Amino acid sequence: MTASPVLCCLLLSLHILSLTAGYLTVSIEPLPPVVIGDTVTLKCNFQTDGSLREIVWFQVIEGGGAKQKIFTYDAMYNTSYSHMEDSHRREELVYQSTVRLPEVQMEDDGLYECHVGIYDRSSRDKVILASSSISLTVIVPPKSISVVAADSPAPFSRYEAQNFTLVCIVTGAKPAPVVYFKRDGELIDVVPTAKSFSSVGAQSKSPGQEKSWSRKQAGLRSTQVLTGRDADDTKLRKSLSLLEQEEKQVWLGHDGPDDPQQGQEEGSELNPEETTEVIPETIVSREFPRWVQSSDPLYYFHHRQQAAGDGTMEVRAMLTWSLNPQLDNEALFSCEVNHPALSMPMQAEVTLAAPRGPKLSMSPSKAKVGDTVRITVQGFQLGPSASEVFPEPMFTWTKVGGHLLDGRTEHSGRELILERVPAELNGSMFRCTAQNPLGSTDTHTRLIVFDNPRLKKGKEHVIAINTAVIQCSLTLPSMLLLRFTCELT
Repeated sequence: MTASPVLCCLLLSLHILSLTAGYLTVSIEPLPPVVIGDTVTLKCNFQTDGSLREIVWFQVIEGGGAKQKIFTYDAMYNTSYSHMEDSHRREELVYQSTVRLPEVQMEDDGLYECHVGIYDRSSRDKVILASSSISLTVIVPPKSISVVAADSPAPFSRYEAQNFTLVCIVTGAKPAPVVYFKRDGELIDVVPTAKSFSSVGAQSKSPGQEKSWSRKQAGLRSTQVLTGRDADDTKLRKSLSLLEQEEKQVWLGHDGPDDPQQGQEEGSELNPEETTEVIPETIVSREFPRWVQSSDPLYYFHHRQQAAGDGTMEVRAMLTWSLNPQLDNEALFSCEVNHPALSMPMQAEVTLAAPRGPKLSMSPSKAKVGDTVRITVQGFQLGPSASEVFPEPMFTWTKVGGHLLDGRTEHSGRELILERVPAELNGSMFRCTAQNPLGSTDTHTRLIVFDNPRLKKGKEHVIAINTAVIQCSLTLPSMLLLRFTCELT
């Protein structure tokens, strides 16, 4: 079968056109995300068998609404590519145009385009254009990381369990980093929570559902009775016996089973004598908590992030658990951050520590009557692993056996100021109570007030003036009486 003359003419025309028309393909080499401050080279490769006309680089700005020209090469006014203009060379050649961006900044992030134009072989006045684009992503490592205690300062309570929250604040990163917590160098298994919650224990689920959900989410290990280094076996046994008695009392009370017969059977099993003993409230000792803490608590985790004005992100990660002062004291918690711009994790550490042995200083060291005295907490006697008291403690000042100089019963703050102390304060004892969620401690200092020589001289001067006035008032009548007597004689 032979081709028709019309088809042959069409194929011949296309072949001639392909020989005369220019060939051009443009591509930009891909780039991984670059760290702010690095030097970046953009490489535009183009393949053609024609003569180069121009190369133009653009940066797309204003969200794609405008383009800014950053580099231009015009072959008409530059002879460096003169070898490309040989119209008799028919082979395809690959060329490359590069643009160097030294010390990239946040404003360099965005889209870049490479436009290439060649002369059409059929007409010198006609230019064939092609382009390619690439998105340059500039990443920024975190600028700062810190760990603080939420709702701090807070008081210590030995009679009820307290929820404690550590907040890790990471700023200046792009994109948002990955934040996680460790305890004593080991990664903490956490339970993800909702974005906002009032407390760990206040969940919308029933206790049974909550326990089952917690086991599924965090692989909850069996709850153990407190066996810390500060625990007392006698107190533990007493705690357990009290809890058992309370459970029995509740079970035999209004919260018992609906079936009366079943309640009687259960009661008979619990008490063979079929008598219910009422446990008075006064049996509860105030020396230990009514609750029994777990040595293996659940850690709840949630975080939120928000964009800053410079395009970076701020992340706040929160770790909440039921605080155990016996086990958590002197525990090392660290917040660590992973980010593509970091070669190794960035971290911040805090050591939980109860205040112990506040060190007080008094200024002036020898106070005189009328002086302003300042009593300040200078520091603490710390444990072997603690470098500072964390969380921030509360300080409360009281005067033993009376009110403070201004009439108040107590004063809050790291410093107590006594203005114009009178002599009556000599020998007074002042108590400073320092407490945080891990513990509480007291320390005392005695104020010794010395006589003020200036005030003493001032009093003597006033007494001398008063005596002189009295003497003058007595001498004047005597002189008048003597003069009157002389006149009569």
